[in-house]
Amino acid sequence: MSLPPVKTADPVDKVDEPTTNVCTPEHCFHAFDALYCALTSAQPIEPTFPDNKYPLFVTWNTRSSRPGRHPRLRGCIGNFEAMPLREGLAEYALISAFKDHRFRKIDKSELGSLECGISLLTDFEDADNYLDWTVGVHGINISFPHPSLLRTSSSSETPSPLSSSYHLPRLTSRQSFSACYLPEVIPDQGWTKVEAIDSAIQKSGWTGNITEDLRRSIKLRRYQSSQCVVGWEEYVEWRNDKSA
Repeated sequence: MSLPPVKTADPVDKVDEPTTNVCTPEHCFHAFDALYCALTSAQPIEPTFPDNKYPLFVTWNTRSSRPGRHPRLRGCIGNFEAMPLREGLAEYALISAFKDHRFRKIDKSELGSLECGISLLTDFEDADNYLDWTVGVHGINISFPHPSLLRTSSSSETPSPLSSSYHLPRLTSRQSFSACYLPEVIPDQGWTKVEAIDSAIQKSGWTGNITEDLRRSIKLRRYQSSQCVVGWEEYVEWRNDKSA
């Protein structure tokens, strides 16, 4: 679908007042606009939402033309450091579209099938242990040292009944590992807490055995997110309204 040329709106002063922790379609439209303008010669529309700071993720999905089929992931990258929303959303819209190493770059021909999801991350808390979080409520950000740096299970003050002895891989130059999952990923996959943790351990790059001792060495930071998703047709309507 072709779009009429749009004049750039007059700059809007930044708003310093805090806003609600709810992600809105305007955030998605801004990310979509960044991608559309990067793939065409169109001029971007100046955003009007407050320029507050949040950690954020931008997700691109491809919608199926067949009814009932779930959208297919096309790119997802974000940042756990709080960023000004106007700059951060535009930046990560392009990073997730063009630099997610799992996928080829998004092409102009794909625009009509895309949907954009924005996740603004909130309520970060240090968990007491690797199970101290709720599926469907929290996302997880885990980190753990190379198991060769851990004490043996026999020296643990409160050994777990699930603990087991195992042979450790040789310690390499990589001495720590980390990975994260957004809150919506875990229920979408149908994982239990332990399954989500084990998947995150593998995602971090750890290729050795996953034992209870390894799980108990994890430092877990839980968080929540406000999410919104819009499709290409909604973006086109929004941009045409702005041009009018």
